[in-house]
Amino acid sequence: MKLMALQLLLWHSALWTVQEATPLGPASSLPQSFLLKCLEQVRKIQADGADLQERLCTTHKLCHPEELVLLGHSLGIPQASLSSCSSQTLQLTGCLRQLHGGLFLFQGLLQALAGISPELAPTLDILQLDVTDFATNIWLQMEDLGVAPAVQPTQGPMPTFTSAFQRRAGGVLVASKLQSFLELAYRVLRYLAEP
Repeated sequence: MKLMALQLLLWHSALWTVQEATPLGPASSLPQSFLLKCLEQVRKIQADGADLQERLCTTHKLCHPEELVLLGHSLGIPQASLSSCSSQTLQLTGCLRQLHGGLFLFQGLLQALAGISPELAPTLDILQLDVTDFATNIWLQMEDLGVAPAVQPTQGPMPTFTSAFQRRAGGVLVASKLQSFLELAYRVLRYLAEP
């Protein structure tokens, strides 16, 4: 029951984010194979993230991200932006850069969760690998288009989790923020993949 409430809350918050987004501009000329692969990667990461959240809820009774929001602010867990992807005139280069930058941010956040617990380590490892693969896919497409920055981004300061509880609570919050980010990314990618 708590898991269903958590999923409903996440779905509602993601829907709210999508509803606030302004309409997209004209579709781009990104390769269909790239867009379909990205959509597949988003679905895989969403499943991985849901698995991590479910296990944190079941094992550690951390089922209410809204109760952890204040802790999230004190831990300094940032949110990635996709503002270039939801503007009136879709900025393809900016959107790809923000998508890559967001995934890169989540790579760092997931690395900061290392040591979360022995039973969750494999789930976290899979999630990290999938986010890294998705970020690499976006970077390679930017290189193909000639819009990749000259230098790969560097990771900014990440939250420091000083206790097992903070790390697990951070896991719930990071997974929740990742799900919201992916909901908007999925919407944009699906729009771009439409003929």
